[in-house]
Amino acid sequence: MKELLPVVALVLAVTTPLWAADEAAPEIRVSDVEHTVLKVGLAPGVTADAAGEAMLSKAVELNMRLVAHLNVGKEVSSRGIDSMRLEIFQFCNPEDAVKMARFNTIFAAYMPCSIALVEDNDGRIWLQMLNLDMLISAYNLPPELQALALGINGQMLDIITAGATGEF
Repeated sequence: MKELLPVVALVLAVTTPLWAADEAAPEIRVSDVEHTVLKVGLAPGVTADAAGEAMLSKAVELNMRLVAHLNVGKEVSSRGIDSMRLEIFQFCNPEDAVKMARFNTIFAAYMPCSIALVEDNDGRIWLQMLNLDMLISAYNLPPELQALALGINGQMLDIITAGATGEF
């Protein structure tokens, strides 16, 4: 139970504004939430389409399955609403997912691993994913699951790097 406390504290810190209207509730600053996300800009000359293709190619190479792709911006635009570029890529290795969920079902809430391709208000494209280092270090995993989690983190970092550089 002791090892769950950092994870529960993080979840409460991030979600507190959603359920606490009391003025005495702790203030959550944007900078606090930003620490939970790894944000990488595309290298010069790399297009959003090239970034997406590079991520998909790298995922196949690493045996990570694309289990969902949500082109949110395109969906909203098809409804006649102005939108920026916003796509969510979700990757998973099903065998690893089951191992983590068997250890503790709380990890299912972090699955699948997502990378957002998003255009900011200045037109710059970013790739963003959950800071898995933060999650891994917050939980006392047995050595075999620690190694598995670090491996998944490495794969996701390889995928986001491939996207940011446009290199397959």
